[in-house]
Amino acid sequence: MAISAQYGLIGYPLGHSFSKKYFTEKFETLNVSESHSYEQFPIPSIEELPALFALHANTLRGLNVTIPYKQEVMAFLDEIDPAAEQIGAVNTIKILPNGRKIGYNSDYWGFRKTLEQWPAFEKFLGKKAFVLGQGGAAKAVIVALQDLGIEVIKVSRVATEDTISYEMLPELLDQIGLIVNTTPLGMSPNLDTCPPLPYERMGAQHYFYDLVYNPLETEFLKRGLAQGIGGIHTGIDMLHGQADKAWEIWQA
Repeated sequence: MAISAQYGLIGYPLGHSFSKKYFTEKFETLNVSESHSYEQFPIPSIEELPALFALHANTLRGLNVTIPYKQEVMAFLDEIDPAAEQIGAVNTIKILPNGRKIGYNSDYWGFRKTLEQWPAFEKFLGKKAFVLGQGGAAKAVIVALQDLGIEVIKVSRVATEDTISYEMLPELLDQIGLIVNTTPLGMSPNLDTCPPLPYERMGAQHYFYDLVYNPLETEFLKRGLAQGIGGIHTGIDMLHGQADKAWEIWQA
């Protein structure tokens, strides 16, 4: 049977991604692997996206979007779901039979669901959260945290009007319960990298959540555990959560 429904992942590079494995196994479980496929499309420039759409026009039904295109991709779509518009980033594209392309954000749902299901959730709910990095994933994380009533302090390499720098972070550490890493620091193959935090000042009130899932236990998480922090959350559950939400969007 020929492939009639093709899905895939765009970004660059994609060597770290588990998405193809996850969806390939999902299609086998659903007994649709003869008609459905999932491929990786590593495009060095977002400008290559229209050509990709054209090349697979007859079969492409949906795409996931990863680093570094979650914001740039919005300009190439026909419509943006209001929730994704509010977040300011797209990580899921649904392609209708007439070729119309609609952008959604399933990162929000993947992150929020795993956070609410974390047994430690109540322990940091009344404190503020640091969100490290300001890319497309960070935007979804920030909105999810705010919707849960958690005040967010954005952290980046350079301070701006609404963002503090890593150098400014220590003076606010006592107010913080949750620290979320949305940067690619620590992602394979750069296993020895991590956000420049004052790890020696971390303690039991702090909880680390890393969106990186390859490796499962990043240098960021290891350093937190070494300091006796309250707990850690790896990124693999969020990957599965956002992927399942993307599948739901594609099938709706």
